[in-house]
Amino acid sequence: MTRHSPVHPTRLAAAAIALATLAACSTSSEPREPSDPAGHGAVEGAAEVAEPQLHLVAIDADGSASMLDLLTDERTGLEPVRPAATVASDGRYVFSVDDSGVDVVDSGVWTWDHADHFHYYRAEPRAVGRVDGAGTAAVSTGMLSTAGGTGLFFPASGEAVLLDNAALARGRVEETFRLEVGAHDGLVAPLGDGAVVSEPDGRLRVVDAQGTTIGGTACTGASGTITTRVGLVVGCEDGAVLATLDGDDPVLERIAYPAGAAAPATTFAARKGRPTVAGLGDGSGIWLLDTRERSWQWIETATPVVAASAVDDADTHVVAVGDDGTVQVYDATSGGQLATSDPVLASTLVDPALEPGVSLSVDAQRAYVNAAADGVVHEIDYADGARVARSLRTSTRPVHVAETGR
Repeated sequence: MTRHSPVHPTRLAAAAIALATLAACSTSSEPREPSDPAGHGAVEGAAEVAEPQLHLVAIDADGSASMLDLLTDERTGLEPVRPAATVASDGRYVFSVDDSGVDVVDSGVWTWDHADHFHYYRAEPRAVGRVDGAGTAAVSTGMLSTAGGTGLFFPASGEAVLLDNAALARGRVEETFRLEVGAHDGLVAPLGDGAVVSEPDGRLRVVDAQGTTIGGTACTGASGTITTRVGLVVGCEDGAVLATLDGDDPVLERIAYPAGAAAPATTFAARKGRPTVAGLGDGSGIWLLDTRERSWQWIETATPVVAASAVDDADTHVVAVGDDGTVQVYDATSGGQLATSDPVLASTLVDPALEPGVSLSVDAQRAYVNAAADGVVHEIDYADGARVARSLRTSTRPVHVAETGR
């Protein structure tokens, strides 16, 4: 698939594959998210299409928002949100976070992961609504945008909110639960129909959809979550907790850092659904967590890095943004550096005043880095020497960017 033209001959083959998989969907032995009552991610008013509908959602400092179609270059205006401190996405919804709540935007494009194949959908984008809370919320997402939940933890009030993704898909904000667990920099991350919730005393509590406790474990300094094809990862000071379900029973496994480890990872990023994820702590290097092997690997980087994500493809690419504004590519197998770009950010040293909210997303072909000071998003071909394939100008300045349709 090329992203320079809306027409490509491989789409005919992709359409045939999509029709075939509609007729013969199989199950997978991989642990799965909750069942999707809508069936394969379909919702009323959405069209199933033959390939992922990849878009960039850009939000400027004032909250103006827009979408850019990466296949056709079409630009679409979105309803504005409140000025954001941070932005998160599950590949469909964009969660714009400020210090008093979260605005939820439905980009109208998403992928439904059936493990051995995928279904792709397109609908009209829309503003879904707002969730009020005290403090800048930590957002945790799951595998499916039409089932399960999305976690919002408000640190000032200590409220853990789980949103119902099936309701979001129908254009409504509905809270599955709102628990008061005590003010701290915490998290609530979806697991099955319930969630994993941090507590001020350094423990994780597993709750069901009613908020009833069904399990727990110690996790000092809980910070950072990501859902992989294997299970839910929660970062702790001494490693990570991998949470899965055995039927309705939670299984919590501790994956400890090796002896003499560097600073713990407090954020995680990867190509959506992949089992290997990149973790960042103090930026001195990159942690790789293989959730299938339950193992950590440390990658020494050429410079301190401000963002990193594991592609987890056949060539085991890891993409990072250095504090010198370069895009760096590493081999997860050997830890060696494969490529580095010229600086792609306006500042010679990434400066929050010039490059607020530096973001990095990766998919199966490209990586995207926002250069807010220049008003563009750079599309990086990480498999071709970190080459800048395109510099994309969005309708609104890309202070915050999310890639949707994944």
